[in-house]
Parts: sequence; C-alpha cells; structure tokens
Amino acid sequence: MKLKHFLFSAAITAASFTIFSCARQVTRVSPEETIDISGNWNNTDSRMVADEMTKTILGADWLADHLEKHAGKKPVVIVGMMQNKSHEHIDAETFVKDVERAFIQTQRVRLVQGGKKREELRAEKADQQENASLSTMKKFGLENGADYILQGSINSIVDSHKRQKVVYYQVDLELTDIQTNEVVWIGDKKIAKYVKN
Repeated sequence: MKLKHFLFSAAITAASFTIFSCARQVTRVSPEETIDISGNWNNTDSRMVADEMTKTILGADWLADHLEKHAGKKPVVIVGMMQNKSHEHIDAETFVKDVERAFIQTQRVRLVQGGKKREELRAEKADQQENASLSTMKKFGLENGADYILQGSINSIVDSHKRQKVVYYQVDLELTDIQTNEVVWIGDKKIAKYVKN
C-alpha cells in the first residue's frame, strides 16, 4: 500500500514539474530594448529608421531654403502614404507614427493630420455646424495647408538557403513641395539581418 502511495505521489510530482516547466513565461521588457526573435521587421527597426531619416530630412538643404524664402516661418508637413512592398506584413501606420513623433519632438516643422484622421476632423467640424454653440463652433476653411508631403515605401529582399537567410529592408522616402510638385528631398535607410535557425 505504501509503495502504491509513494509511486502515485512521485507520479503527481513528476507531472506537476513537467507541466510547470513547459508553461509559457512572459517577462516585461523595455520597449526601447532591442529584441530580435524572428528576424522580421519590428518596433526597433521602425523607431530607428524613423529617427535616423527624420534627422536626415531636417538636416537637408530644403529646410534652410524654405526658412529663407518664408522669413523663418516653419514649413507645414503632412505624412502621406507609406506603402508596404515587403514580403511580410508590416503595419505602416506604426512607422508613420514614429516619423510624426520624431518631427514633433524636433519642433523644426509643423505637422498636420492627413488621411482618415483628417476626414474625422472634418466630420466633427461638420457636426459642430449644427450642434455646437456659435461661440464654440469651429469653422471650415481655417486649416493649416501643408507645404510639403512625405511619402514612401518599405521594400524587402530575402536571400535564403536551407536554415540560413538574410533579410534586406530598404525604406525609401520622398518629400515633395505640394505647390510645385517638386521633389525637394529623397532618402533611404537600409537594414540587413542575418537569421540562422
């Protein structure tokens, strides 16, 4: 009887150890920490490319030219379409937000909303025309018009053989003068990742 009880207890203990040792563990880390598990595009790539490219944009000649032509008035920029032409799903909106954040932090340009958020703002103004008091109602036709639009794409090339691969990303950005359609700045940032399984 004691032997059966001992074997049963040992089996329970072994099963418990197996269950707990196979359980998923989650550890909180800083969003600033670089952790590259899959080799795919990640938050570190997005943040790094956005920071580096906005520094490059803001250090280029177009900004000094604009400030000179407009008596020191900061240019108004809108961030337009960022196309994902890569081999994987990349949430381009995350990259757009990183670019917009970097622009705002520098205080060198003024940023206006674009796309769906601009449509939502205009819908709110339209609603206010009927539902808000005259003293608080926001008027149409008073938006800041953008001087420049930033557009771009994220591309990738994958070179793989057996359990090894190199993933090459290239982010291309263009800044265009909206009035003249003149491209005033073009830049790119490349990232290469070697992945071995």
